[in-house]
Amino acid sequence: MLIRQSHEADRKQILAVINEAALAYRGVIPIDRWREPYMPKAELAKEIAHGIVFWVGEENGRLLGVMGIQDKGAVALVRHAYVAPTTQRKGVGTQLLRHVEALTSKPILIGTWADASWAIDFYRRNGFTVVSQNDKEHLLRTYWSIPERQIETSVVLADRRWIESQRAGVQI
Repeated sequence: MLIRQSHEADRKQILAVINEAALAYRGVIPIDRWREPYMPKAELAKEIAHGIVFWVGEENGRLLGVMGIQDKGAVALVRHAYVAPTTQRKGVGTQLLRHVEALTSKPILIGTWADASWAIDFYRRNGFTVVSQNDKEHLLRTYWSIPERQIETSVVLADRRWIESQRAGVQI
């Protein structure tokens, strides 16, 4: 699998991967947070305009997975990480995560739905830790632009760099 930065020509395939994989959320996340398509074309363009750099895992011209990273100053956020359902559990997500982790020396934070146990388990297996409720609320309000309802129904996971900074008393 080739991992490369996405191009504008990839947007249709990126949306297809995101929206197909996000179907797993239907009936799991709160109904008032669900929509179809999960990510409309205009939202993807807005996210890119706000600094999310998407990386794709590609094989024979087909996108197998996508993962964004967004520099937020003191931290970097992993955003919109999805693997096509036909290629899940084959290491695509892990390879993409390792790639985006290597792009920054900053602490990395990941937000996901609290009821998306499969996503939380994936990040835990890859060395991330769910932060406390107080830290979650502070981090989501500081680094994300999401509605209050999404803050209520989400979790934040942090890498070892963020955890170590907290132990050292460094406020991020």
